[in-house]
Amino acid sequence: MAAITAAMVKELREMSGAGMMDCKKALTECDGNMEAAIEALRKSGAMKAEKKASRIAAEGICRIAKKDGKAVVVEVNSETDFVAKNETFQTFVQAVADQIVNSDVADVEALLAETWAEDATKTVNDALVEKVATIGEKLSIRRFEKVEAPIVVGYIHGGGRIGVIVGAEGTKSDATEEALSNIAMQVAAMSPQYISRDEISAEEMAKLREITIDSALNDPASLPKPILNALIQKAVSENLWSDSDKAIFEEKKSNMNYVWNFMSKEALPVLAQLAMAGKETYITDKIFTGLVEGRISKQLKEICLLDQAYVKAEDGKQTVAAYLKSVSADLKLAKFVRFETGEGMEKKNEDFAAEVAAQLG
Repeated sequence: MAAITAAMVKELREMSGAGMMDCKKALTECDGNMEAAIEALRKSGAMKAEKKASRIAAEGICRIAKKDGKAVVVEVNSETDFVAKNETFQTFVQAVADQIVNSDVADVEALLAETWAEDATKTVNDALVEKVATIGEKLSIRRFEKVEAPIVVGYIHGGGRIGVIVGAEGTKSDATEEALSNIAMQVAAMSPQYISRDEISAEEMAKLREITIDSALNDPASLPKPILNALIQKAVSENLWSDSDKAIFEEKKSNMNYVWNFMSKEALPVLAQLAMAGKETYITDKIFTGLVEGRISKQLKEICLLDQAYVKAEDGKQTVAAYLKSVSADLKLAKFVRFETGEGMEKKNEDFAAEVAAQLG
C-alpha cells in the first residue's frame, strides 16, 4: 500500500475542497490514487447529500450576474447563516449565477442537469453535491430569474440577503444606468409588487377593493363620523350594547379617539357586525366609497413602483415615475425581480446551546 503523505492530502484537499480527514480516508482507500480518491469523495458527497436532503435550508444568499443586456439573480440556500457568510459558499453561488447568465436554461431542473462550466466532467448537480460534502450542510439552488433589456442593472443588499435586477427601455448611458441602480435600491427597500397600476388585472383590483371594503367595515372606529354615529345609535336603540357600555359611552364620548379604551371588548365588534350587515347599503354611500377609494389609492402607491415616493427625493414627494422622467424622457421600466433569501420558507428554530448539550450527553 502506498504511503499517504501530508502533501498528498493537501493536494487532494485543494482539488476537492473536502475536509482533511475525508481526503486522507479517500486516499487510503484508493491506495494513493488521486483520481480514484476524487471519485470516492464525489460518491461520499452524494451519500452525505442524501442524508441531509430532509433538512431545512432556508438561509443562504442571492447573487447576480450580467452579460450583454441580460441579468440574472439566483438564490442558493444553506441551513445556517454561518455558511451563508462562508467564502467557499459565496464563490459557488456566484459561479452558479455566472453559469445561468451564459445559459438558456429556464428552470432549476434544467440547470442542475447542465454541464458545469468550471469542470466539463461534472453536471451542476454534481458540483452542488460536492459542495454539500465540503461544507457539511444541505444546500439548495432554490430559484433564479432573468431580465433582458437595453439597460439592465443589479443590486445586492445585506451581503446577499436581498437581490434585485431591473431592466428598462431607453438609451444606455452613465446617467440612465445610475438611475436604474437607484431604482434597484428602491425595489430592495420598498418591495413593490408591480411596476405600475396597468399591470394589475381587473380580477386583482376587484379583490383589493373587496378586501378594503371589508376591512373598513370591520374597523368601525375609523369610519366617517356620519356612518359611525348611525351605527352607535342603532346599537343603543336595539340594546345591542350593555348598560355599562352605554353609560361609559355617554360619559366619555366627547373624546371619540379614546372612548373605546374604556368600553368592553364586545362594544366595537357589535358595531362591526352591524356595519357588515349593512354592506350593500354602504358600498353605494358616497362618503363610504370616498373612504374606500382613498385607502385603495394609498395601497396602490405602496405596491406600484412608479407611484411610490422616490426614496432619495429631496422634497420627499417626488414619485419614481417623475424621477425617471427627469433623468431621461425615453427611460421606461420593463421589468424588475426582487428575491429575498428564505422568503415564504419554513425556518428551523435553532437552540444552539441545547444542541451542544445534547451532543455532550
